[in-house]
Amino acid sequence: MLREKNKDERDLSDLFSGKEDQSVVNSNFDEEQVEDLRMTIINKENKKKNQEQKNFNNNSSRHKRDDEENSHVESSISSGKKLIEDRLKKLEELKLEGINPYPYNYDVNSNSEQIKNEYKDLAPEAHTGKVVSLAGRIILFRKMGKVAFLTIRDGVGTIQFYLRADDIGESYDLLKKFDLGDFIGAQGEIFKTKMGEVSIYVKTFTMLCKAIKPLPDKFHGVQDQELKYRKRYLDLIMNPKSKEILFKRMQMTKLIRQFMDSRAFIEVETPILHPIYGGAAAKPFKTFHNELKMELFLRISPELYLKRLIVGGFERVYDINKNFRNEGIDTTHNPEFTMLEAYQAYADYNDMMKLVEELYEEVSLKLNGTTKSVFRGHEIDFKTPWKRVTMLDSIKENAGIDASNMSVSELANFVKEKKIEFDKEETWGNYIIVIFEALCEDKYIQPTFIIDHPEESTPLCKKHRVDSRLIERFEPFCCGMEICNAYSELNDPIHQRKLLEDQARQLKAGNEEANPVDEDFLEAIEQGMPPTGGIGIGLDRMAMLILGQESIRDVILFPTMKPE
Repeated sequence: MLREKNKDERDLSDLFSGKEDQSVVNSNFDEEQVEDLRMTIINKENKKKNQEQKNFNNNSSRHKRDDEENSHVESSISSGKKLIEDRLKKLEELKLEGINPYPYNYDVNSNSEQIKNEYKDLAPEAHTGKVVSLAGRIILFRKMGKVAFLTIRDGVGTIQFYLRADDIGESYDLLKKFDLGDFIGAQGEIFKTKMGEVSIYVKTFTMLCKAIKPLPDKFHGVQDQELKYRKRYLDLIMNPKSKEILFKRMQMTKLIRQFMDSRAFIEVETPILHPIYGGAAAKPFKTFHNELKMELFLRISPELYLKRLIVGGFERVYDINKNFRNEGIDTTHNPEFTMLEAYQAYADYNDMMKLVEELYEEVSLKLNGTTKSVFRGHEIDFKTPWKRVTMLDSIKENAGIDASNMSVSELANFVKEKKIEFDKEETWGNYIIVIFEALCEDKYIQPTFIIDHPEESTPLCKKHRVDSRLIERFEPFCCGMEICNAYSELNDPIHQRKLLEDQARQLKAGNEEANPVDEDFLEAIEQGMPPTGGIGIGLDRMAMLILGQESIRDVILFPTMKPE
């Protein structure tokens, strides 16, 4: 709110601005008052003028910056077009000279990593006499008259090519047609430069692919996060670290297979298109089969199919699969994600806990050489055994209440007092779930099994053998993130039907994450399923933790993105 001028200031302001009336002229001010007030008003008006000038200058400066930025963008676009035009011109010149800029193949017999490792102890300026054939993308290009240095990147690293016009002859002029980003194949001798760099002394070379678009700035690479995920090929070209992480992500899957195979599990495949979805609390993607004239759903979980296999006599099965859930996207969720789901006959959730922690420990050790990693500023250790905490004990420790002995109304009052959002059916188990999610799960930094959940949390798990309000379910948490889900699997067909019918009732009532009844699955369970332990591990989150990547998009080659 602006302060109003006092009467003397108003009067003198009018006087000095020529707006005086008779009452002002006749006002009784001594000379000292007049001078003081006059200086006050002059100072204020000067301040006002200075501020107006400052605002004008700021606006001018802003408009100037906008003009400069627009000019820079226009200049960049113009420069980019010119570079493309130059490359297209070189392309046509190559064709006119009878050179195919896109040949069919090239014989390669070595790679950068192999050569560098084998000859790292070679003396400077020493030649090996060994001729190799390599190929890759040009990422550095220095041409100095009759000598040129090219750095190429192949599938495993980088290596320098050294070319001399005196050795190569007329073909040396072909280098004029090469640009950064082009693919080159070359044959030459392995040697070490005076500066100590293992290089290839090129004898012959050929164009393998002429790139039309220039690469991003070599000093900055691809820094824009959206661009990294949307144009992953540029990220892989320009950011070796990204390629290394994603390569390790794929190696991780290989190690998981080795781990499961070594424990007599059989890898199987289950359908992606389901006539009835189930196995997880999730909203599915829908599609339609024209020939069969039927609605189908993309898999939200392979669980019900894998259990059919246990019924059929496979005692240990696993499926590394893509699941699709029509949910939100954030740093730990992608609508399309990879799961390891496994089932073991004659096992329970205690056996599954051992399997999970051993899997994490072994994969981390083989991938990183250690069981430790750093994730979101925390050093975490996957060394076994992991801590086990019941959900009720976790609430007691972190929320300060003994929920085991509290009634539904007491839990409701606690939730209301803590201002925790609650939108479920009012049952003891649902209040336990909500309190844990709101006040406890983010407290677990080191990998910890949270065991013995309320029955309301899933319809596919056995009742707890001691407390009938609970089920034998566990979820390990690490850095506040859930990384697995596992049960002593429910194999009582009568109780299973009751729970799935309750799910169907919830679905009809508007719960989009509830499942319909799968009659064929129930029929399979009625045929008899042995005691079984089952796990579902999110492999993308596993990669995030082991590789120390804060976003799920950094460990998925092509994450789901909204169109530009």
